Amino acid sequence: MRLVHLDLKGAPPKVSYLSEIFPLFHTLGANGLLIEYEDMFPYEGHLRLLRAKHAYSPFEIKEILHLATLNNLEVIPLVQTFGHLEFVLKHEALAHLREVALFPNTLNPHKVESLALVGAMIDQVMELHPGARWLHVGCDEVYYLGDGEASRQWLQHEQNTKAKLCLSHMKVVASHVQTRHPATTPLVWDDMLRDIPEDQLSASGVPQLVEPVLWDYRADLDVHGKALLMEKYQKCGFPRLWAASAFKGATGASQALTPIEHHLRNHLQWLQVAGSGPANTLQGIILTGWQRDPSDHLCVSGGFAEDVKARVENFLGISSLEITDFMREAGSFPGSNILALITQVSLHLRSSVDALLERDRYVTGWFSPFHRRRKLIHPVMIQHIQPQALSLLARWSTLVQELEAALQRIYYPDAVDEWLEENVYPSLQRLQGLLQDLGKAAGPQTPLASPGLDTSQDP
Repeated sequence: MRLVHLDLKGAPPKVSYLSEIFPLFHTLGANGLLIEYEDMFPYEGHLRLLRAKHAYSPFEIKEILHLATLNNLEVIPLVQTFGHLEFVLKHEALAHLREVALFPNTLNPHKVESLALVGAMIDQVMELHPGARWLHVGCDEVYYLGDGEASRQWLQHEQNTKAKLCLSHMKVVASHVQTRHPATTPLVWDDMLRDIPEDQLSASGVPQLVEPVLWDYRADLDVHGKALLMEKYQKCGFPRLWAASAFKGATGASQALTPIEHHLRNHLQWLQVAGSGPANTLQGIILTGWQRDPSDHLCVSGGFAEDVKARVENFLGISSLEITDFMREAGSFPGSNILALITQVSLHLRSSVDALLERDRYVTGWFSPFHRRRKLIHPVMIQHIQPQALSLLARWSTLVQELEAALQRIYYPDAVDEWLEENVYPSLQRLQGLLQDLGKAAGPQTPLASPGLDTSQDP
């Protein structure tokens, strides 16, 4: 299995864009999707409060599955059931189910209501994914497990450990899947299992119920260490293992452009891991794409046979995979126009504004913050500063309007607004502020035009 991970908790795409990108996934060799819905799933009944403003409808979920089938992509849904439950536990009505009252990331595994909540989420997701062979139940990064009051009391009893508490919850969740959906096998991220001793892991019963997904997104992952970890899991009784690399995300909290070399090295090292053990040790590999990145570079270098390289170049509509200047050639794949525009914004917007406001000799010499506060400027200096500022603002405003229209075609309004507010408006507002201060300093006899976007962010 070669799965592409769709992380919908950041900037979920519209279904219309998925119809464009699924054929490319298939063409590039993927045969499955891991869809992490989070609050984009159309939960019903008492779970309806989990829905995001633009959550997919049941009809849209069916359309996604139909599009996946058309492109020979098997869908594995992902439902978080332990850690990373912010989208659930942030709600006041469910806050009492937190492991630690202050933090909304981890579920309290001791409460019957917690297990009922998880079971209801699983059942609703499975109802819209009939026939799914696998269901990913998360269980990664269960931070603060054992720190809640109920857990601290439980841990005071002899033989009780955090590892045992974790395995117990995994077993309950997996048993629910096995009982209610016997044709479906649960997958779990493996990080909470790594340090548990073999004998304890073997005796827990968990290896007979789930298949672990070994994940590591570093560019310098320990190939030998991963091979030893796979051996450990096999000895413990896990029948099948999976791996997970990353094609974007996991390298920073606020990136607009993906460091391709980092991810390429990660992919290649996972291939080394896969080749280090017996054949068919791995059931599949998941290429995770952690969200909040509105666009990605799709440029790579090295590690490909020439025939594969040529095919990928053809699929993406670019002349060379080793291109680094995306201003010159962006490709023809779905979303390539966004790639080109965001590359320009990310690499040049702030730097061009900084160059004018912080390094231009007329601005720094004759219209510094001191002069701007006091509305002082020589009329001659206006003729040096104003045309530059107006030209720069007009150029970026035109490009940003084009970018906003392109983003709106793929993403919902809140995601578009967030990205522009984080990455675009601060620089445009600085330019607009300069022009406004010029106008005030010049006085009513010298009106100044101020074209551009409305970046006031008023409702």
